[in-house]
Formats: sequence, C-alpha cells, structure tokens
Amino acid sequence: MEHIVTLPETMPTDAVVRWQNAMHEMTAGYGIDPGLDVTFDIDCDEVVISKGIQFSSLCEHHLFPFFGTADIAYIPSDKVVGLSKLARTVDCYARRFQTQEGLSRQIADAICLALNPVGTGVVIKATHTCQKCRGITKDGEMVTSVMRGAFRNDPAARSELLQLLSL
Repeated sequence: MEHIVTLPETMPTDAVVRWQNAMHEMTAGYGIDPGLDVTFDIDCDEVVISKGIQFSSLCEHHLFPFFGTADIAYIPSDKVVGLSKLARTVDCYARRFQTQEGLSRQIADAICLALNPVGTGVVIKATHTCQKCRGITKDGEMVTSVMRGAFRNDPAARSELLQLLSL
C-alpha cells in the first residue's frame, strides 16, 4: 500500500529549514567524540554512579524521537572520569540514529574502553514516540541494561548496583 503525502500549499517554507536544522542538531553525535579521554588517577574501588542523565534520540527504525534517562555505574580499576564526561558520552551516542539497546551498549563499550573498569553498568529508561504516535498508540516505558565485568559476573556486585539505582 503506497501512501503519497502532499504538502499543503500554505506550508511555511521556513518550516523545512527549521526541520533541517533540528535534524542536524539531533544527529550531531556522529561528529562528536565520547569525551572520556580526560581521566584522573585515583585510589577508588567502590561503585561510582551518575543517575538520571536526560537524553533524547531518534529511532533508527522510524525516525521518531525517544527520550528518557540513563544511569551509568562503574567500579574504577585505577582511574575515574569527571561527572560531566559521562553525560557527554550519553549525549554523543544519543545524537545518532539509534536503538535503545544499541545506545546502552555503546555507552558501556566507551566506558570499558576508556577506563578499563572492574565493572560497568548502564540502565536506560525511555519513552518511544513511535509506539505512542503510530501502530499500537500506547504509553509505555522501555528499560534496557548492559552489565559488564563484576556487575555481570558477581551476583553481589550486581545486586548492590541494582539496589543503589533504585534509591
């Protein structure tokens, strides 16, 4: 079934320019480095968590926005990264055409690569407008998690992380 969309004659021409600018801004992550290159040597072997990092992204399947929060945790091995760098990493990957599962994985991979932590955990909660505005047209929140190292292999570390994230 083919759908042909005809634009109304009264459509403001500057709307197209605003849309193009919005798309450029919302996909600027392809040209951004995750920003985890500034680290600090520190004696810390406890869980470090940054919770509630807000983001918006574009679904690579429908080009509809999805938005939510990311919680990032890691157990340092010998270095930590500044708090703003974790938010920058979320922003870098969220500003690409994306799936929520891919976003979770890419953030965890970037942290593992840059910090070589004992464990890494990323939990993302998001609302997808492609679900709300088309198809089933229902509200709902999707939750994804990626656990690496101790958070994947050590039940006590995983349990501690999930308890801390629920606070």
